[in-house]
Amino acid sequence: MKDSQRIEVKDVTAKTFNPKTHKGGGDRFNPSNRIYVRQSKGTFQLLRRYGAWFLLGLFALIPWINLSGQQLVLLDIAQRQFHIFGTTFYPQDLPILATLFIIAAFGLFFITTFLGRVWCGYLCPQTVWTFMYIWFEEKLEGAANKRRKQDSQPITQKLFVRKGLKHIAWLFIATATGLTFVGYFVPVRQLVIDFVTLNASFNAYFWVFFFAICTYANAGWMRSIVCIHMCPYARFQSAMFDKDTFIVGYDEKRGEQRGPRSRKVDPKTKGLGDCIDCDLCVQVCPSGIDIRDGLQYECINCGACIDACDVTMDRMGYDKGLISYTTEHKLAGHSTKVMRPKLIGYGVVLLLMMVFLVNQVASVEPFGLSVIRDRSQLYQVNNDGLVTNTYNLKIINKSPTIQAYQLDVEGMSPVTWYGPRTVRVAPGEVINHPFSLGVDENALDGSVTTIEFVVTDEQGFTLNKESRFIKNL
Repeated sequence: MKDSQRIEVKDVTAKTFNPKTHKGGGDRFNPSNRIYVRQSKGTFQLLRRYGAWFLLGLFALIPWINLSGQQLVLLDIAQRQFHIFGTTFYPQDLPILATLFIIAAFGLFFITTFLGRVWCGYLCPQTVWTFMYIWFEEKLEGAANKRRKQDSQPITQKLFVRKGLKHIAWLFIATATGLTFVGYFVPVRQLVIDFVTLNASFNAYFWVFFFAICTYANAGWMRSIVCIHMCPYARFQSAMFDKDTFIVGYDEKRGEQRGPRSRKVDPKTKGLGDCIDCDLCVQVCPSGIDIRDGLQYECINCGACIDACDVTMDRMGYDKGLISYTTEHKLAGHSTKVMRPKLIGYGVVLLLMMVFLVNQVASVEPFGLSVIRDRSQLYQVNNDGLVTNTYNLKIINKSPTIQAYQLDVEGMSPVTWYGPRTVRVAPGEVINHPFSLGVDENALDGSVTTIEFVVTDEQGFTLNKESRFIKNL
């Protein structure tokens, strides 16, 4: 067979993973293998920590902030009212929510194509709460090596107390998380009082404890299992990655061959690369992977291994960046193209959807209006000899303040109005305002006249609704 006709064979033999660097026994896909995450300090961990505290602060404080007597964010599903930053939205405004979801999706696509899984490493609630739980674990039980040694030995009374305090702290955080989350759907101030005094409803207790148990289980026990085995994002991220996506990568050309050595020894004389095989990059990884094995879907781009490796390189007197945020093209010695069609496409769609959202929010009416004719009696003639029709006007006040609405009608005159022509509506309130219109029969041209109700608020915003006035059939 000619060389040109031969089929190239690629070696796909699975790598043998180092049992020292993978969750014990080398089976990194076994959920029962616990990962003891070592503390890592550095630029990226500082950024992640401050970012996490900022987001946690927003999550905890937003329900407690009031604007014009109304909770800043209150998603009142029971009343079908969604109060967000001083504006009340109703089910008819749900297309705005759909637009928000589309923006979130394309925002995730754009960020992933550009910077990989930075959402997972820095912003995902699973990551934020997991690192918070690990912090308490380190403070109460000790560093990773100490915890691993303690768990391999019979438990002592002192260790039992420490573990008990850890779980109490975890449960407290979980309960506070559940309370805060439910506080986005019911008034949080009353919820906390009722919860502490045991006066809350069954539904309130159920959902608080439901989310508390989920938080406790996910951040305390499952941790990387959620990221590796349950989160769908890790599975479809490869569709957004390309060789110009910034990922956490190991410079194999510079690092190999690995091996320990003294700081005074020139590694080139021993045929060694810059990697001293200290395994710190694995010990600090919350997913328990070895980044030196190449790009893996378990990597959440948190940068912990980068910080750990930079500390080691600094101590050895080598240049930092053996592990860094880089691209496959750069690792292969090529240039990285930041502006590329896929990234530009995601960015354009994201920008268009954001403009569309701004237009949607700007067009949200400060109040809602609907008109219903009394169908039980099409018309009647009153004692004054006027033909009357009865209507029911429904007004929804979406503003954060009490509003007085002026009512008027166009399309026929003169008109006698039976009922108040000014109504006051509280914030978020829905009122039904029944009234009647009376018209001289001779002032009407036909049996059915098209009319238009006009409602104006105190700021001069006007809504019109068409209806019919029936004289006879």
